[in-house]
Amino acid sequence: MGLADEIAGWIRKVVTEAGAKGVVIGLSGGIDSSVAAALAARALPGHVLGAILPCESDPRDAEDARLVADVFKLETVEVDLTAAYRALVAGLPQASRLVRANVKPRLRMTALYYLAASRGYLVCGASNRSELAIGYFTKFGDGGVDMMPLGGLLKRQVRELARQLGVPQRVIDRPPTAGLWPGQTDESEMGLLYEELDAAIEALDRGEPTAVPPAVLARVQALVSHSAHKRSLPPCFTPNR
Repeated sequence: MGLADEIAGWIRKVVTEAGAKGVVIGLSGGIDSSVAAALAARALPGHVLGAILPCESDPRDAEDARLVADVFKLETVEVDLTAAYRALVAGLPQASRLVRANVKPRLRMTALYYLAASRGYLVCGASNRSELAIGYFTKFGDGGVDMMPLGGLLKRQVRELARQLGVPQRVIDRPPTAGLWPGQTDESEMGLLYEELDAAIEALDRGEPTAVPPAVLARVQALVSHSAHKRSLPPCFTPNR
């Protein structure tokens, strides 16, 4: 059994055990959501809804999302969240660009759960291991999902799987971006190349931190430490008895 079939079987198992009927996944036009959608389509043909949720987005994002949906024969729904985003932010105190931008994935999360609940579906996420390890996701945004089929795969492995699954080359070749603002890219925000991040994670897995350039190691360790709260449930106070 290949990796794609193994993950597809896992998706089916999670959905079945939850008593759900299928999954909804946000299609961003990027490689991660495209691979997750392709795997979901393999696991649950006819029971996958692709949600295209532009929010002050580059028009190419939706174009590529539609292309992916066509390739993998996915039902889609498209809802423009721009007006809702602008109305919400307009009513809030002024904040930094990043704080404002993080409202976008949280609005998408709300829309995805609305769509999922209306069908008895689960929300399928698209975060990979590289991003999860350093907290490169929005808490209760793209991190707010019911399953993460790519959560054990490094970015390099996601790229390999994309080629195997037949994800369109233009999607594979796009610079990874969360689409938070014009010109924003994952690597510029992380301060690391994905190749550096993946190599660091693998070296740390082997217990060989000295195999990582010191500057890269320091950056990765800082990101891991500062984002620890994102990878655990909220702490709960327990009174002494």
